[in-house]
Amino acid sequence: MIRAQNIALSFDGKTVLTDISVSFAPAKTNLIIGRSGSGKTVLLKCLIGMLEPDKGEVWYDDDQFTAFNPDQQRSFRQQMGVVFQGGALFDSLTVEQNLKLPMDFFTPWKRDQKKERVNFCLEKVDLPGVNRLYPAELSGGMKKRVAIARAIVLNPRYLFCDEPNSGLDPQSAIVIDKLIREITVEFGITTVINTHDMNSVMEIGDHILFLSEGQKCWEGSRDDILLSDNKVLNDFVFASELMKKFI
Repeated sequence: MIRAQNIALSFDGKTVLTDISVSFAPAKTNLIIGRSGSGKTVLLKCLIGMLEPDKGEVWYDDDQFTAFNPDQQRSFRQQMGVVFQGGALFDSLTVEQNLKLPMDFFTPWKRDQKKERVNFCLEKVDLPGVNRLYPAELSGGMKKRVAIARAIVLNPRYLFCDEPNSGLDPQSAIVIDKLIREITVEFGITTVINTHDMNSVMEIGDHILFLSEGQKCWEGSRDDILLSDNKVLNDFVFASELMKKFI
C-alpha cells in the first residue's frame, strides 16, 4: 500500500497542494483525477520522489519514503515502474534497447536473461517481435505499450502512469486502459494513474481521488462517483461528453 499523509507543497509562494492524505490499495488501479492545474502531476511526483513536499510523509507499506536520503530513494525506486505522459522512449535506441536499459543499470543479469525478459514483457503488452524497431516506426498506441513494457521490466511492486492515454484515439486509449488493468491484477501491483479521461475512470477506476485547486475534494470508487452530491466533482464529471453514456 502507498500512503500519502498531510502532503503540502508550494512554489514561489503559491500553494499547489494542501494537506493531501490518501491511501492507494495494492493490486488495484488507483486514479487521481482533476482539471489541469489541480495538482495531479505534482502529487504523483511527490509520491515517486521527483519533488520533495514542504510538509507531510509518503509511506510504502512500512517504509517512510520521504525520510530516506537520496541514495536510499534511488535504490528504492527499483521497485517502481513509471510510464511518463509522452512515453519517454529513447529515439536512438531500438525497442529492445529501450527495455534493456533499466536492466543494464540495475541488474547483474546476463545477456540471455535480459533478452528473455524483454520478450516476456513485449508479449505481455501484445507486441511480440517489435524488438528491432525504433520508436519512430511505431504508432502512438504502440509507443505507450512499449513504455508500459519498459516500466514493468524490473517486475516492480508499484506502477505510476502520468496521463497514459494522452494523445491517443479512443480505441487505442481503451487498449491501454485494459492493459494497465490486466497487468495490475496479474502481478498484484499497486498502480497509480493520473488522468482526466472519464472513460478510464468508469472502466478501470477501482479507487478514485479527485483533486480541485490542490485540495482533496472527493474520494471513492467508480460505483460511487455517479451518486455523489459533491458539486465540484459533478461539474467536472458531467462536463465530459463521454459520461453521457453512463447517465
